[in-house]
Amino acid sequence: MRLHRNLCFAVIDGLTLIFNEGKYADKVIQQLLKRDKRWGARDRGFVAETTYEMVRWKRLYAEIAEVKEPFDRDNLWRMFAVWATLKGVKLPDWKYFEGTPLRRIKGRFDELSNNRKFKESIPDWMDEIGVKELGKELWSKEIEALNQQADVILRVNTLKTTKEALQTVLFDLDIETDFVPNHPSALKLKERANVFSTEAFQSGHFEVQDASSQLVAEFLNVEPGMRVVDACAGAGGKTLHLAALMENKGQIIAMDIYGNKLNELKRRAKRNGAHNIENRAIESTKVIKKLYDKADRVLIDAPCSGLGVLRRNPDAKWKLQPEFIEKIKKTQQEILQQYSKMVKVGGQMVYATCSVLPSENQDQVKTFLNSEAGENFTLVKDKKVLAHKSGFDGFYMALLERK
Repeated sequence: MRLHRNLCFAVIDGLTLIFNEGKYADKVIQQLLKRDKRWGARDRGFVAETTYEMVRWKRLYAEIAEVKEPFDRDNLWRMFAVWATLKGVKLPDWKYFEGTPLRRIKGRFDELSNNRKFKESIPDWMDEIGVKELGKELWSKEIEALNQQADVILRVNTLKTTKEALQTVLFDLDIETDFVPNHPSALKLKERANVFSTEAFQSGHFEVQDASSQLVAEFLNVEPGMRVVDACAGAGGKTLHLAALMENKGQIIAMDIYGNKLNELKRRAKRNGAHNIENRAIESTKVIKKLYDKADRVLIDAPCSGLGVLRRNPDAKWKLQPEFIEKIKKTQQEILQQYSKMVKVGGQMVYATCSVLPSENQDQVKTFLNSEAGENFTLVKDKKVLAHKSGFDGFYMALLERK
């Protein structure tokens, strides 16, 4: 691989914004990719993947480069030299790389590989909470898997097409895909590609959604004609999946405390041809109370630490704080207590998170079932998806029934 100056500068500029100004990596990369219209797919891939890679391994690279935050540009070039050296990329004869100690970098990497906090490039507190909740052996496997680059998984929109038909359409565009066992609507890209520019995407034939995330809507046992509430809908990835599973029949009430996210869902629903979705912003408790005892199914895709999706959000390792996890656990229980009241007798509810921590998952369900609000519910089944076993995001889902 030959390094090109303008691409490397883009990476350094991006890292400055992410590390020093707290900007979100995905938003920064979106902007970087608009920088030069002459860049081809390979150039854009280099900028995106190298930036993500350096964000993912920030602690390890900074330790090897012997630099501390806030990073000035010289510090970032030193970290870049570490990345290149460990990747086996030949450093060009640029002033930024003068005096790079190649052997020392490799030796330091070997030394630090014996310490999980550096090897997996995570903050001390995150390592401690992982060991405490999952045990040393399981946490070591899981955090290693969460540091891998995520595959691109599509969810076929069955309101408009079939898995086989979409696979053929993409194949004609030189985008090869595989079926994913036990995921009825999933296609996995064999190689990364810009699927958003395809006519199939613009016509609403698929959404990009991780395989683990696709299990959640199916877990809810919806049927055409039901009244279903997606209580923390966000921009609606799972809402759209529910609409497809319900064949556009019945009613889905998509709720969220953020109205702007529901606006995005409205746009996506139009593209998907999903007509049975009604958006309701949660501006007060009245919105919830109006639906008490009215829903056949309720989905609570609860706000969480996001520790199961670090593969696609590596900057969360540096943004997340232990206080946030304690705070979000209180919110999760409050949501369970209030939103469960929307389930009618005989109805079902799924509580789901994209976290791998039992304290956000099984423990929350247990606390709920032991509470007054949960005394009329029973746990039908639950599913724990770990990244090192599935190869996809870490997720948890529990199906509860109101007696």
